[in-house]
Amino acid sequence: MVNCLTFPCSSVSLMLLNSEWKGIGEVGKLYGALVGLSIIWGMSFFFIKILVDELGNWGVSFWRCFFGALMLLLVMLVKKEVVRWREVPFWPVFFVGLFNNALPWGLIALSETLISSSMASFINAATPLWTMVIGSIWFSVTLTKRQWGGVFLGFAGIFVLADIKIENILSENIFGVMMMMAATICYGLGAHLSKKYLQHLSVTHISFTTLTVASVISFVCMQIFNRTPIHIIQSSEIILALIGLGAFGSGIAYLLYYYLVKEGSAEFASLVTYIVPVSATFWGALLLNETISTHMILGVLFIFGGVYLSSYNQREKQHIGEVREL
Repeated sequence: MVNCLTFPCSSVSLMLLNSEWKGIGEVGKLYGALVGLSIIWGMSFFFIKILVDELGNWGVSFWRCFFGALMLLLVMLVKKEVVRWREVPFWPVFFVGLFNNALPWGLIALSETLISSSMASFINAATPLWTMVIGSIWFSVTLTKRQWGGVFLGFAGIFVLADIKIENILSENIFGVMMMMAATICYGLGAHLSKKYLQHLSVTHISFTTLTVASVISFVCMQIFNRTPIHIIQSSEIILALIGLGAFGSGIAYLLYYYLVKEGSAEFASLVTYIVPVSATFWGALLLNETISTHMILGVLFIFGGVYLSSYNQREKQHIGEVREL
């Protein structure tokens, strides 16, 4: 299952991020990266569910960051890139690593000890809402009515896709729901911090430095709250899950994520959380022979309609750029 999910996606991811690949326009690349990221992250909550009972929530956060940073180190060695740490702004990288990686991943893993992985993935879809609210209040981001409408349409699509009713959410462990919601707020803040303070760094360097710092933060938390016996990591199931979640779901995935933030916007990158449940539904049908119902198809249409409306500004920027080139 890990092979089916990660290896094809990783090659597509690297192709999309190749600056010499001119097959499609910038907006086409952004949408391709968005879909590719959602495919990779479609299995993340499943991997977390496997790992959290054995590693604890901070153990999941640490090993995820560690394997992700290790994968990016290999990518940089292949590309012969070197991080000049003296030129890296420490505090921006620290806070982006904290709010985009260490803290939300610890909170998500904790929430999955209390609520189902599917419910966690649906609550995760609140990320675009928080990203837009945080951007409007603290980062002077101007959003159109069309974008707000797109976000709410996409959010409604999540409810239709999963056939969620309010009583379903209220029946879940409220602390688990709150932890998951707190993680989405962290994502929203982290996305804007990276857009504002790390724009001058390359996508690879942003991904590697923030995951490295997040590894240190989550390691300290793991030592304080839940130490993980090293022999547990020798289990083949645990190792495969860590490769899927860490090396690909964090390392390769964050190359795509920061590409979306850097070349698009924090709001555009956050839209991936709308498509993740769609990807999860796809993987369930493909690998587990789960049935795709009519309300799922309707929900998918709502979601893609919401993504289309919310990303209006990205298409406008591309159109203006093409006109200027003429």
